[in-house]
Amino acid sequence: MAEAFAKSLGLEALSAGTVPAARVHPVVVQVMRERGLDISQAAPKMLTVEMIKQADLVVTMGCSVERLCPRPMVDSMRRKLIDWKLEDPKNQPVQRVRKIRDEIERRVVELSNGRLPQDTDS
Repeated sequence: MAEAFAKSLGLEALSAGTVPAARVHPVVVQVMRERGLDISQAAPKMLTVEMIKQADLVVTMGCSVERLCPRPMVDSMRRKLIDWKLEDPKNQPVQRVRKIRDEIERRVVELSNGRLPQDTDS
């Protein structure tokens, strides 16, 4: 979701995960279509050290990267890491996924305006 919102605002963005799913969850595709963004052809990708090296900023959604990523990867991320501490939309009801989507959109818009989003309770 964050990648799609960022790209719609003209930002360069790439989404990846520590344990990517086989496909984007259908409910996520549905709620993004409600915002006019079609992510049905998006393919989840594995986060790599190269992606982190090339990034100006690494935003995590709340996953425990310290537990899942090798230490050198975590160390290279720390200087440019923001953790948004958001729920995983997987297996959530559509109403909850909409709230997660709206929060991601709000934070991406803040980034596009040059501000680092503040953590808030979702």
